[in-house]
Amino acid sequence: MDYRGYGGNDGAPSEDGLHRDVRSARSFLVDEAGIDAEQLVYLGESLGAAVAAELAVEHPPAALVLRSPFTSLTDVGRVHYPFLPVGALLRDRFDVEAAVRQVDVPVVVVLGTRDAVVPPEQSRAVARAAGGPTRVVEVDGADHNDRALLDGPAFVEAVLGAADRR
Repeated sequence: MDYRGYGGNDGAPSEDGLHRDVRSARSFLVDEAGIDAEQLVYLGESLGAAVAAELAVEHPPAALVLRSPFTSLTDVGRVHYPFLPVGALLRDRFDVEAAVRQVDVPVVVVLGTRDAVVPPEQSRAVARAAGGPTRVVEVDGADHNDRALLDGPAFVEAVLGAADRR
């Protein structure tokens, strides 16, 4: 599924709008497609990690996989725009760290050690904050949009491993 404003979908992304979108996607899977909610593994990449983590608070999955999660949109914004009052300028917070503290399911965090968009330390901080059993998979030398973090062996194994842990 693609969120509003992505993948050719109409609309502009916002924290509230993306949360509505992911709730609708989950509802479709469970209510329309008949998939057992207890079998769902949520996967969120970058901004999607924030959306998946928040959904996991509301509807706990079997497991949660977060690829390149930032601690919060404010925190990652400050890294890229240290000269701006990012906290005052942002309308949306996307606080991944706060969400994962409330989640008591297996969590896998996948990160690239050379991520220039989301500092690896922020992804590690998300893993440390997770309330459930946690595994960190570091892909050495990978940047934010490298194929290794999209369909590379370490990423695929991390996702399959999360599904097996449920």
